[in-house]
Amino acid sequence: MAESTPHRRHSLVDDPIPTTLIRMTGPMIIGMFMLFTFNLVDTVFISMMGTEQLSAISFTFPVTFMILSLAIGLGIGTSAVVAKYLGCCEHEKAKQASTVTNYTSILLALLLSLIAYVWMDEIFLLMGAREELLPLIRDYMALWLPTSALLVGMTTANSVLRACGDTRTPSLVMAAAGLINAVLDPILIFGLGPIPAMGMQGAALATLVSWIVGFGYLFYYLICRLELIYKGIPSWKIFVSSSREMLRIGIPASGANMLTPVAAGIMTAIAAGYGESTVAAFGVGSRIESIASLLVLALSSTLPPFMSQNLGAGRLDRIAESYRLTLRFILLWQLGIYVLMALTAGLIAAVFTDDESVAEAIRLFIWIQPLGYGLQGVIILTNSAFNALHKPMVALYLSIARFFVFYVPLAWLGSEWFGLWGFYAGALLGNVLMAILSWRSFQRAIAGYPAPAGVIQPAA
Repeated sequence: MAESTPHRRHSLVDDPIPTTLIRMTGPMIIGMFMLFTFNLVDTVFISMMGTEQLSAISFTFPVTFMILSLAIGLGIGTSAVVAKYLGCCEHEKAKQASTVTNYTSILLALLLSLIAYVWMDEIFLLMGAREELLPLIRDYMALWLPTSALLVGMTTANSVLRACGDTRTPSLVMAAAGLINAVLDPILIFGLGPIPAMGMQGAALATLVSWIVGFGYLFYYLICRLELIYKGIPSWKIFVSSSREMLRIGIPASGANMLTPVAAGIMTAIAAGYGESTVAAFGVGSRIESIASLLVLALSSTLPPFMSQNLGAGRLDRIAESYRLTLRFILLWQLGIYVLMALTAGLIAAVFTDDESVAEAIRLFIWIQPLGYGLQGVIILTNSAFNALHKPMVALYLSIARFFVFYVPLAWLGSEWFGLWGFYAGALLGNVLMAILSWRSFQRAIAGYPAPAGVIQPAA
């Protein structure tokens, strides 16, 4: 492959660890910010239409995040396999894996979105939505679901570039797509000149247009400019051989990521017991969490290709050191974010609503739950590290324990015993306990990981 391609330009196995991670993570912060502002921008403009519309969009979050989770999981598998091949200097195998994962991810996204579309009403009723909200939910999801494969394709294409050490291009594409969405949202939701007001359907249409632009450019860039994806359909032999290892990591990783919206759906159902104002507040809080945890999410995308390339090169010492540095930094960073959010809770609530009951619920969320975002970062980054080490089942088991042993059960118990503040405090305690378990699991795994002869082992 030509010397100008990203994996030639950026070594992930030789440069200083802090320098490499900063170089990769900086652009990813922009990309992640724009990715998660798709839903946040939609929420801000839809909230201007009223509490019912805000409640309706809040109910959609677990479902939309499930599709995104599929994309993230397949992207993790892609990144782990492609980066490991690049670390071993097997560039043709990396190209094969890049090609197959993009075709596979789009097909799986179409299948999942079809299932969600057919059972749309039943899903949202099960989550606690009132029948009166279903028309509003359908306005948004009837367009969002059938076209969500574009989002999945964008995400996995970005993962190919990140595996090569190129985080700048994915970030610029996501920034451009986010800007398009932000500009079109108010025009299509409220109308402008000859363009009629489309309400929630307009928010979905704005997102679709931005996806089409991002998807089209990324695949042009990968196929025609960088030649990281084959122009034709790979042979069946290549398809099977290239997909096997990617799916071995990508399917468990997708499953682990899909537990997040499942848990969010259960948490939304618990919140629904306190009324629509609490559901609206919880939906706002979930979107705020995505922005407040932005650096964690960026690192969860840059750490795996770094670790996987170093795994391919046999540099376990660099893997252990990168884990230690990122966790120490993220705990301090998220503590600072919490203090800032707690001090400005009233202002944040005022951005989303003028309904005092909703605002009060938003403030309570901000004062309690973000205190655990740093510990949540430990959990997320540890799972990313296990996927990078090609141990996806460990990450899956930890995700199951996180949501269904600690996070959701403790939130439910807190809700039963102490009401709404106990609901949030129980979720916080779940993050504390799971962070300790995740850290200890990684320490045991890296200490026992076999290294090739002559390779530096991490200090015990």
